[in-house]
Amino acid sequence: MIWARVVAFAMILLLLVTLFFYMVNDMTPKGEVSKVAGYKPWEKETIEIMNRLPVQDGGRVKPFSSHAAFTMLRLRGDRAIAITDDSGKKISIKPSAWLMDCLFRPALAVELPTFRVDNSTAIDAIGLKSQSRRDRYSYKQLEQGIPKLFELAQSYEKIEEKSRDAVQKQMIDLAYNVRNYQFLIGYFGFARSAIEMKGAAEDGTSKVTDFSTVMATAPMILELIQKSRSSGEALPPNLEALLQQVLDGANFAKFGVVLFSPDGKESKDWRSAGDRIMDVMASKLEDPQTAIDDIKSVESAVRSSSESEAAFRKPLAAMVERQVKRAESRGEYRAVPAENIYNQRNFLLNAMILFLLGLVLAGGMWLLKVMDAPRRLCSILYWSSVASSAAGLLMMVTAISMRCYIMWRPPVGNLYDTIIFICTVVVAVFFLIEFFTRERIAATLAPLMGLGLVLLARRFEVGDAKDHMDPLIAVLNSNYWLTTHVITVTMGYAAGLLTAFLSITYVLLRGLGLGTNLKKLLRQLTVAAYGCLCLTLFLSLVGTVLGGIWANDSWGRFWGWDPKENGALMIVLWSLIMLHARLGGIIREWGFHLCSMFMACVVSFSWWHVNFLGVGLHNYGFTSGKSAIWLFYAMILTLILFGVAMWIVEKIGEQKNEQAAALPATSET
Repeated sequence: MIWARVVAFAMILLLLVTLFFYMVNDMTPKGEVSKVAGYKPWEKETIEIMNRLPVQDGGRVKPFSSHAAFTMLRLRGDRAIAITDDSGKKISIKPSAWLMDCLFRPALAVELPTFRVDNSTAIDAIGLKSQSRRDRYSYKQLEQGIPKLFELAQSYEKIEEKSRDAVQKQMIDLAYNVRNYQFLIGYFGFARSAIEMKGAAEDGTSKVTDFSTVMATAPMILELIQKSRSSGEALPPNLEALLQQVLDGANFAKFGVVLFSPDGKESKDWRSAGDRIMDVMASKLEDPQTAIDDIKSVESAVRSSSESEAAFRKPLAAMVERQVKRAESRGEYRAVPAENIYNQRNFLLNAMILFLLGLVLAGGMWLLKVMDAPRRLCSILYWSSVASSAAGLLMMVTAISMRCYIMWRPPVGNLYDTIIFICTVVVAVFFLIEFFTRERIAATLAPLMGLGLVLLARRFEVGDAKDHMDPLIAVLNSNYWLTTHVITVTMGYAAGLLTAFLSITYVLLRGLGLGTNLKKLLRQLTVAAYGCLCLTLFLSLVGTVLGGIWANDSWGRFWGWDPKENGALMIVLWSLIMLHARLGGIIREWGFHLCSMFMACVVSFSWWHVNFLGVGLHNYGFTSGKSAIWLFYAMILTLILFGVAMWIVEKIGEQKNEQAAALPATSET
């Protein structure tokens, strides 16, 4: 019997390990490590200076490090590039260093494997040779096929989005990413190349000057243009050439990094380098000198980047500090240092590692327990698992707290927020259950659920490739309703998932016959699941009513049969059905837990699946990757079928025992 339990435990552990490595492997870069000749990593001090730079992106002011991370995530699908230098030494390039390469060392940046291509057919279609089915490519590798790529992408955009196949979608995404990358590597081009003024020198030869110098002569240039228009004469060829160079440089510097705050405090929209140049050239500013000095600081930093890094840091720091002081004077720099700490500490990754360690230790504890190992050794593993999982929970709480400070709003406002919030709530409640039961089951489920949900959060972030701390759409931007309705409903999701996974544990333990004092353990699991079901009903019902009040304020109606509203109602109705069936004796322990397991599907539909439907007013969280939710449904239904089978087997066994017990009495009669 012991060996049967060991085999069952090993099979469950193998399934969990396989699922973990599948999810991690899907987020891991593929292909060989690229060799980039002449690459020298940026020094830590230089990167720290650049990370202090405030930029405006996604409707908010954030540090350079955040902008770099999500730009890299959109293009490459992860936040690290592994290369080797001339000596064969492996170098890991993180987002800030990568974006600095794009801005200051584009000749090296184009050799970095920046673009993720999941379908090699797209590479073959633009006349290039693909490396593998899914790989990363550098701009230099794609360069010859870019004209064909843009041509095909433009033709595919005319096809309705729902009708596009995988290759067409890949082609459009790749073209979009390549175009954005071109803007990045050309962003500081105006500062590197300067302007050639033909015939401007005293001997009639060409003269090279800076953009900032030309900007200072903008009033004179505008006067010449106005005179030309009034007289009907053409502009001098050298002036036309100069204006064209200014226009070309400014156009490329309009996209990429918005790093200049506006002069007046009234305006909220920051300006790119290209905008700053054109504002001066078009005489849109009352005092153009500030903008001229902004461009001059960029030119100084960019040209120093080809010198030693120590020499580069001084003008770079001057450029950064100039923008930091402006942002501070406008009150927009408050959260930038905190967000840099959030990015550096990587709390969610550390939480994932701690939950994984906690799960491994808990697994070792149960393995030793079923093999009748010494209790002291099992106890050491148990408390080590609890400590590791508790540290993971602390990481999650810290991450959510910091996000609240940075966003200056309640913790839940989008789909990503719900994942990490539900993870934190679920792990905390499992610890609470463990405190009262002391059966070590909840302490094992805590790291298991924590690990699964953190992995889901990381996968969602990679697939969505958006900064989820950016401002919410107007209808959601209400701290009162985010605090009441959204948090209440999200806690209802967490309680529903808790109920389901407690019941899954019940079915597995009872079906496989695991546990020393099985009857007591099963009774405690039933009580815990019943309590969580009541909590699910309360939170979901209150949250749904609060949502209706909010909808009435925002949309003028309390209820509109929106998919998200219907999903919340489904949770309430399923909870009521289970409670009434239980109270009426229609379902007992097996029936209760089998119905409770189905609650995981109901909650997942309301929380996650409705975002794929593409209809309704709750259209703020649509995502890709529908296969994962169907896989989850299949797993839950498989476990339900397993429970039904074990229930039938148990019933048959009970009937045989009753018949066997009745045989002696019959024969005596």
